[in-house]
Amino acid sequence: MHYQIQPVTSFQQNCTLVWCDRTKRAAIIDPGGEPEVIATLVEQLELVPEYLLLTHGHLDHVGASAPLATRFGVPILGPHHDDAFLIETLEHQRELFGFPPVEPFTPQRWLTDGETIALGEQTLEVIHTPGHTPGHLAYYNRASGLIQLGDVLFRGSIGRTDFPRGDHAQLIASIRERLFPLGDEVSFIPGHGPMSTLGRERRTNPFVRDPA
Repeated sequence: MHYQIQPVTSFQQNCTLVWCDRTKRAAIIDPGGEPEVIATLVEQLELVPEYLLLTHGHLDHVGASAPLATRFGVPILGPHHDDAFLIETLEHQRELFGFPPVEPFTPQRWLTDGETIALGEQTLEVIHTPGHTPGHLAYYNRASGLIQLGDVLFRGSIGRTDFPRGDHAQLIASIRERLFPLGDEVSFIPGHGPMSTLGRERRTNPFVRDPA
């Protein structure tokens, strides 16, 4: 599986394109804004979008979902239904953070832990990782050892839990009990900033590293 990261919005949120090498079937993960930038990249790479996948309902991760879904004629999948309250309040989020107008939408399907999503000859596994938001999801391609984590874990840091319905203890449990067991060699794309590996964070991240 190939991937390309495209930071968007003033928050420099990592919108990620992932695709099957042979078929070019692709998913657009967390299109937070700047739909023309994302669409241009899709077309330059000659990809065939099949889904828009959302890790959670914060505006900087979902803001361009509606126009891109319309442009490419694809469904919006995710996040978990527990984030519906965020998807329903996008206009409030827009006003709060000073974002440009956002087109409202409802995902065609909410996703749950353990589901799989076929992408050409590749498969993405859905992992429920609550804490930053209650309905946060991660998308894992086991064959390539790559996972898109949204705002759960970052290089040297973790997601914020001071937003509505954030839960610090739940976030730590998601990282230690749902992510770290996938293996140290797994590379992850965070919602913001540079990539890392689960092993690096398990060893060095001050918020979740193994006890000395």
